[in-house]
Amino acid sequence: MIRLRRVYDPPEPGADGVRVLVDRLWPRGLTKEAAGVDEWPRAVTPSAELRKWFHGGGSAAEFRERYLAELAGPGAEAELGRLRLLAEAGPLTLLTAVKDPAAGHAAVLAELLSG
Repeated sequence: MIRLRRVYDPPEPGADGVRVLVDRLWPRGLTKEAAGVDEWPRAVTPSAELRKWFHGGGSAAEFRERYLAELAGPGAEAELGRLRLLAEAGPLTLLTAVKDPAAGHAAVLAELLSG
């Protein structure tokens, strides 16, 4: 099972399983202790260039395609494999600072990992 949650929400020890931060930058104003992050695989986060492009007015549909292209690159392959193994072993929670995780890059990553 793969869950999507905001990193600012308190951890749910019985439900979260392994908590993985999937943002390139550490969330503002949050300590590592409060976040309860187990892993932070930067190779599967959107690149700085992609984030800047999207926040500059890029479309969500094209962002998705560009992000999937980044995830298909050689740098992300090992991390994606590891995340798939974690998801098979038990609950996996993808954490992000975006206000609506279901509409952001974490949802694209969860879909890829589930497929």
